[in-house]
Amino acid sequence: MASAAEQLARNLSFSTFSKAKALQQRIWFTLGALLVYRLGTFIPVPGIDPDAFRATFEQSQQGIIGMFNMFAGGAVERMAIFALNLIPYITASIVIQVIATASPRLEALKKEGEQGRRKLNQYTRYLAVVFCAVQAYGIAIGLEGSQGVVLNPGWFFRLSTVITLVGGTMFLMWLGEQITARGVGNGISLIIFAGIVANLPGTIAQTLELSRTGALPAWAGIGLLVLAIVVIAVIVFFERAQRRLLIQYPKRQVGNKMFQGDTSHLPLKLNTSGVIPVIFGSSLLLLPATIASFAAQGNAPGWLTTVTALLGRGQPLYLALFAFFIIFFAFFYTAIVFNPTETADNLKRSGGFIPGIRPGERTAAHIDYVLTRITVVGAAYLTVVALIPEVLVSQLTVSQFIGGTSLLIMVTVTLDTVSQIQSHLIAQQYEGLVKKSRLGGKRR
Repeated sequence: MASAAEQLARNLSFSTFSKAKALQQRIWFTLGALLVYRLGTFIPVPGIDPDAFRATFEQSQQGIIGMFNMFAGGAVERMAIFALNLIPYITASIVIQVIATASPRLEALKKEGEQGRRKLNQYTRYLAVVFCAVQAYGIAIGLEGSQGVVLNPGWFFRLSTVITLVGGTMFLMWLGEQITARGVGNGISLIIFAGIVANLPGTIAQTLELSRTGALPAWAGIGLLVLAIVVIAVIVFFERAQRRLLIQYPKRQVGNKMFQGDTSHLPLKLNTSGVIPVIFGSSLLLLPATIASFAAQGNAPGWLTTVTALLGRGQPLYLALFAFFIIFFAFFYTAIVFNPTETADNLKRSGGFIPGIRPGERTAAHIDYVLTRITVVGAAYLTVVALIPEVLVSQLTVSQFIGGTSLLIMVTVTLDTVSQIQSHLIAQQYEGLVKKSRLGGKRR
């Protein structure tokens, strides 16, 4: 039998959306915030020659810089104020979460509720400023080393570049938090999503132009299109896949009435971590590679050039590190968001149990066992989706945007945002039904 929420979801219509004024305001706010972000990607950093930098960028856009430009929504190729995007903030979040697992003080903050989370977020912002300043300074040095890019090299340019890029990232952090609180969806993910989607038409046009000129064989263009469709279908399937554990509730007596035992399910998503491992893995790879790639355009030491080459797109070291980070963060983030012991305790307090499994520690161990097994499948799925297209696309030397990482982010963020919109509509419809029932009761 379908649940009440499922029945409400089936009855959703356009009329329900037209009545949901609060949801419409949230959607308009989200679109307005993303429009502000897109406008910022066209405002260049002061003190550079845009044409000279564009010529320099075109020489290295197929490597790791092309991937960074993808996350930044094209801001890197224009050296805009949002060129660093949210990569330093995401990297800082990773570091804080990893430290929190080993630091008793930070672990205690996580258990303090909303106040503890605010302190952790504050620490994350401070660390993000440090990462952002280091990257911005490295970019400033790299720009000065490029011939004709900087109009007036010197400490004033370096300082203004650091302040501009750090300020841009801090603004995006604030904007993402506002989208999460007052809009629809996760603000950080939506900003990255908007950057990828905004560059998608140009990427498709570039691929078609390569096919027209013969630089890309026709069979390769068709193969990439088929591959993209298959990858999207795989992503949707795995993101919707669940492992449902049967939960049984015993008979209970309330007063003189005896209620029959009930059954339900504990849904465990095959990919509990979502797109987080891919974003985290990409961010960690981009942190050292960004400085190395920009600095390598000037008078850089030999080891920076070596790092840039080894972390190039499609290189074995890049693929190996990317796969390791995806698998690590798939298990790490799943352990953070889902606690088997807490779930088992909640089931025990409510009288529920898994048939054949004792309540308490045995139930927690069983849930952890099942969760570990499905996380192995989820991590393997993320690795394959992220790496296989990367290898093929790098061999064909076409744009980064049609790779597995970009498709994974686009599809996952879309599914999450649509799910949140449906939740708002269901809540709106449920409130309407409650009001009708109350009015009916008063008339009687």
